[in-house]
Amino acid sequence: MASIEDVAWTEKYRPSKIDDIIGQGAIAERLKAFVKLRSFPNMIFAGPAGVGKTTSAIAMAKELYGDKMDEAFQETNASDSRGIDVIRGKIKEFARTMPLTNGLVKIVFLDEADALTPEAQHALRRTMEKYSATTRFIFSANYASKIIEPIQSRCVVLRFKPLNEEEVKKYIRRIEKGEGLEINDKAMEALVYVSEGDLRKLTNTLQSAASMGKEVSDKAIYDIASRARPKEVAAMLRYALEADFAKARNELNTLLLSYGMSGEDILLQCYREAFNLPVGDRAKLTVIKQIGDCNFRIVEGANERIQLEAMLAELALVEKK
Repeated sequence: MASIEDVAWTEKYRPSKIDDIIGQGAIAERLKAFVKLRSFPNMIFAGPAGVGKTTSAIAMAKELYGDKMDEAFQETNASDSRGIDVIRGKIKEFARTMPLTNGLVKIVFLDEADALTPEAQHALRRTMEKYSATTRFIFSANYASKIIEPIQSRCVVLRFKPLNEEEVKKYIRRIEKGEGLEINDKAMEALVYVSEGDLRKLTNTLQSAASMGKEVSDKAIYDIASRARPKEVAAMLRYALEADFAKARNELNTLLLSYGMSGEDILLQCYREAFNLPVGDRAKLTVIKQIGDCNFRIVEGANERIQLEAMLAELALVEKK
């Protein structure tokens, strides 16, 4: 049995150079230009989780500051430190000190900045203005629209795109080679499917699967991620649309009991598979609408099983309607 290394693979395989960042070519080129000029504006890194926002900020800082990075780069997770006191204390104290970096400004990197309260963001705006001569700010956010307009207007917004299948596979092969793993095609497809372009999620799933041996199987990937195989979710929807409610309900039981999936997890997978169903566009629209209605009711607190079975029953009536 393979042993799990002390270091998390998310850190072990985090690129330390801008050139090694996967899937964000245009942004990487711009960051390299900033490093070359040794000058850059405040920035907002916007995009989904796990596509390289934090990695890009750290890689840029390493190339700018080298062995003085600890003195010139401060990383704060805004979702853990949402209040105004953190802005007035920790961040302001770092921003006000003079940098010891041969004329380079320092960087404050705020991860998940869209979690900051509006009051904290307004305090931060004043800090940005007051210490603009010594400090630049980089905000990482899933939703840039949640950052107040006065901050947005003071920043360049760089939008990180979701990674495509080939880019995800390139990253998997990097880990496969580094750890001496054997990942067959089915396991590769499973990793691409469960990660949904999130390299952080992918890395954690792969490290967990590799703890059981060097040969990584698709079954191990789906089990660890608490996901069903796409064909099983598609089969449930197909049985429902064929008005075979009993078989559809049996597939639902498998997802809930054998895989231990939550109602929302099942609905997310249903949504992904709905577009691939061998039915007409009108039936697909009905499936998507039913998924949305079911998700709303579950989020509002309704019983998961009852709502999922009600969704399948509605789909079974589609042809009759």
